[in-house]
Amino acid sequence: MSREKQKEIVICMGSSCFSRGNKVALGIIRNYLKENSLEVDITFRGAHCLGICEQGPVLILNDKTHKKVMPDEITGVLDEFFSSDK
Repeated sequence: MSREKQKEIVICMGSSCFSRGNKVALGIIRNYLKENSLEVDITFRGAHCLGICEQGPVLILNDKTHKKVMPDEITGVLDEFFSSDK
């Protein structure tokens, strides 16, 4: 029986991404996961710096890097990410 790889969200918490919007994005993602009962189905963690500061704020969803993701775009990015399960 094969087991599907658990989804992972990595949010850059380096000072550049944090100040450009990931401080707010952190709360949005936490609320999204809670409201959609996804907390146990996902690994959600921060990274100190992903090394592409000029392209921040940065999120990595599984192996796909999303650059310049502003807080008002987070919900749409997450909806798309989780819609692949349906």
